[in-house]
Amino acid sequence: MKILLSGTASDSHTWNLVYLGLFLEELGHEVVGLGSCVDAELLAAACLRHAPDAVVLSSVNGHGYRDGLAAVRRLRAEPALAAVPVVLGGKLGVAGHRQEADVTHLTEAGCDAVLGEDLDALRAFLAAGARRDAGESLREVPA
Repeated sequence: MKILLSGTASDSHTWNLVYLGLFLEELGHEVVGLGSCVDAELLAAACLRHAPDAVVLSSVNGHGYRDGLAAVRRLRAEPALAAVPVVLGGKLGVAGHRQEADVTHLTEAGCDAVLGEDLDALRAFLAAGARRDAGESLREVPA
């Protein structure tokens, strides 16, 4: 799979993106890395240019909910990107713990999975994407 990997708009961390990029490559995926501080417009433009099989967004700074919501809304507003699977991982809020209401809002906006720091769940999500041709839904992967 071709994975577009990106930090969120307000997140300047890069170590997480390097780590995730290596993890994804070791799983056999082609990774297109956008880097840190990627706003929703740049993300959408990159998706249109690279035509990824999935988008992985990562946040370390605790603004994953806010930035992720803007990103997924922008992607879903673009007809050519409406069906591209999007997963958000990392820290959703500055308090550090996952709020189920935030997860609900993200999935209602079109985020296919909100995984926190669970790399096994990310692996399962991407494996499900590889099985899409068999008719399985990516939304069935537990978050």
